[in-house]
Amino acid sequence: MKRVWIYLEHGIFLEAESFGAEGTQVGEIVFNTSMTGYEEIVTDPSYAGQFITFTMPEIGNVGVNREDMESRRAWAKGILVRQYQPRYSNFRGERPLDELLKEFGVMGICNIDTRFLTKVVRDRGACMMVASTEIDNPDSLEEILRSSPRIEEIDYIQQVSTKEPYRHTHAIYDAKNFRYKEPPPAVAKIYVLDFGVKRNILNHLVEAGLEVEVVPHTFDPEEIIADYQEGKIGGVFLSNGPGDPLILEEIHKKIERLLEAKIPMFGICLGHQLLSIAHGYRTFKLKFGHHGGNHPVRNEQSGRVEITAQNHNYNVPEAIEKIAEVTHKNLFDGTIEGVRYKGEPVFSVQHHPEASPGPHESSYIFQEFRQLIKEQKC
Repeated sequence: MKRVWIYLEHGIFLEAESFGAEGTQVGEIVFNTSMTGYEEIVTDPSYAGQFITFTMPEIGNVGVNREDMESRRAWAKGILVRQYQPRYSNFRGERPLDELLKEFGVMGICNIDTRFLTKVVRDRGACMMVASTEIDNPDSLEEILRSSPRIEEIDYIQQVSTKEPYRHTHAIYDAKNFRYKEPPPAVAKIYVLDFGVKRNILNHLVEAGLEVEVVPHTFDPEEIIADYQEGKIGGVFLSNGPGDPLILEEIHKKIERLLEAKIPMFGICLGHQLLSIAHGYRTFKLKFGHHGGNHPVRNEQSGRVEITAQNHNYNVPEAIEKIAEVTHKNLFDGTIEGVRYKGEPVFSVQHHPEASPGPHESSYIFQEFRQLIKEQKC
């Protein structure tokens, strides 16, 4: 393995080994506490622009396969792991993880103290870092980092969103028969606004009985409104995605227009944040974000606690309670995890009910979107 050198903006300089793509990359470092699902995490478009530190000590032991990819490629800047296992053992595995990383230019960093890195991010907050297999001088790395744009200054949506509309036609994965399910009869068609959508979100929307068409982030709100008024669609879904939602000013205006038309809407993660901003309530950045598959969330309507999958650095403000009912709260830190807007056919959640990886205790939320659409059609 080649050597790789890491410099964090706090001034921390580290040396480790490289197993993925080589070169020099700058990004934001976060940590993920999931015990499984490294392939789904690496191919989640929401991680564009970030280095992911895995708290699970051994990564690579089940390989990767095409069916478990959450998008068309890997998007993270790199991953940091305690130990990389190139010899995978899984009947569904098709190739080792490092081949996937090399194909898409994602750096792999191993033989590093990930517990130390996790504590740094936990105590000091998510920060920018640079990693290089070419440059071993900390002063040079510091200069590269200082002259590079920060993640909150970059619009990664332009990279991760689809360029052309497309239909998604299969439902969730059938673990008993090792294949994706055929779609059930659809009650309505929806548009998915693609800001970096995960495939398993699309699977669950289809499983809920919705005909899914994914459209680019460059969508024309007037065309969507016309299609809704003509009965061609029953609602709009706002997807997850990477980066700071506050910089997406053009998208804010488009969503405001959709809200004026009273179209049934449902958002997850970035979509949840964008709906808040479009209503006039600006998001704020968490210290180190929520990334993992074990976060307890309380459903404020039923009192039931759900273990959820999460991946976000930004959150909606408590002031949103002036215009929305809070439906879900995070039991780790009390932040808002879900809202239903008063007098509007619109709701959203911060966590990921589709999981992948993670538990599926919140998957009922997709059925709630289907029910909302049916009620609005009556």
